[in-house]
Amino acid sequence: QVQLVESGGGLVQPGGSLRLSCAASGSIYTIYRMSWYRQAPGKQRELVAAKSSGGNTNYADSVKGRFTISKDNAKNTVYLQMNLLKPEDTAVYYCSLGVIRTSGQTNDYWGQGTQVTVSP
Repeated sequence: QVQLVESGGGLVQPGGSLRLSCAASGSIYTIYRMSWYRQAPGKQRELVAAKSSGGNTNYADSVKGRFTISKDNAKNTVYLQMNLLKPEDTAVYYCSLGVIRTSGQTNDYWGQGTQVTVSP
């Protein structure tokens, strides 16, 4: 089994920065796909950033130039560095990982979500 634990959310002023972490543990061979989503109150969940094993990276237009998705392979941890935060970035952020397990099985996993609030 694989578990994801998210951390790093919190309250930050506009213009500030946060780094979200998504630590994966368990029977992991490799993380081949990683994504971050967010859901604001009353809105649908939206894709914020995604990166595949091939290196292709996509960002929502609203976060381009401000957010960066990355991964530490040794720690099986995925990050979302968020700079120049705006009040409209306020949401619950979720990581989603595509994992190849040591058994050879491929599964998708979601983190529990972490609240990011951008407010003066």
